[in-house]
Amino acid sequence: MTQVLTGHGVFGEYLLRIRREATSVCHHCEEEEDTAQHTLEFCPAWAEPRRVLRLEIGESLAPEAVVAAMLRGRQELAAIRTYCEQVMLAKERAERNRERARDPSRTSQRPRNTTAPPRPP
Repeated sequence: MTQVLTGHGVFGEYLLRIRREATSVCHHCEEEEDTAQHTLEFCPAWAEPRRVLRLEIGESLAPEAVVAAMLRGRQELAAIRTYCEQVMLAKERAERNRERARDPSRTSQRPRNTTAPPRPP
């Protein structure tokens, strides 16, 4: 959910900015600019989870409407969290697959949010 709110995640615009991608294109629909807002509100790849989200929080997915829905109640917050987790996990999985295709030597990767074991001095 934090990735969608901050725009720091598997979005073409962000990956271009941190030099992990050559363009900001959306790999899921070929839109020129893949941003957090594009993912949340427009990308056709996420139409079904978005439909479910809109049933829970209302039609508007503008940033201020999403934050207002999060503050409105637990049910709305849970719906937003579910959408973000579902979509971001799929985007992360697709990104890992693209990275492996670019560099086949990357067959195993340490899971995110873990640290390497300490090395002896």
